[in-house]
Amino acid sequence: MADPARAARLAQRIKVIIAEALRSRVKDDRAEMITITDARVTNDLQHATVYYTVLAPDEETKAGVEEMLGANQGLLRREMGRQLSIRLTPTLQFVPDEIPETAAQVEELLAKAREQDEQVRALREGAQPVNESPYRTDADAGEANAPGDRPSPEDR
Repeated sequence: MADPARAARLAQRIKVIIAEALRSRVKDDRAEMITITDARVTNDLQHATVYYTVLAPDEETKAGVEEMLGANQGLLRREMGRQLSIRLTPTLQFVPDEIPETAAQVEELLAKAREQDEQVRALREGAQPVNESPYRTDADAGEANAPGDRPSPEDR
């Protein structure tokens, strides 16, 4: 069992190797639309998960890229095995990275929150307090019962 620091270093190296191999070894135009965002390796160094994004707005292109990665998985693993100096070459699994879509949703929610903050700020500018002073005065405090006091029988 390898230590997690070694697995993290290996994951970073795999990320670079796969990105370079996609650019130079894979003979498909769709490979140019792929960005490798992250790679993770299990602690036993047997399996590598590679996260990628596709610079294409339509689902058809994304599906084609996924198919192309599956078809070239052996080539990419062989290239990874040649450049790594470890006993066993990890298996590859490609997973589409959903962070950009999630980030876009968070940005939309933040924009809505800013808009609502502006509406509240606009309402607050013209607002007036109900009383002369929005705070309780000493005269008001003497009239009200303390929180722990019970009303007297006459008040009931």
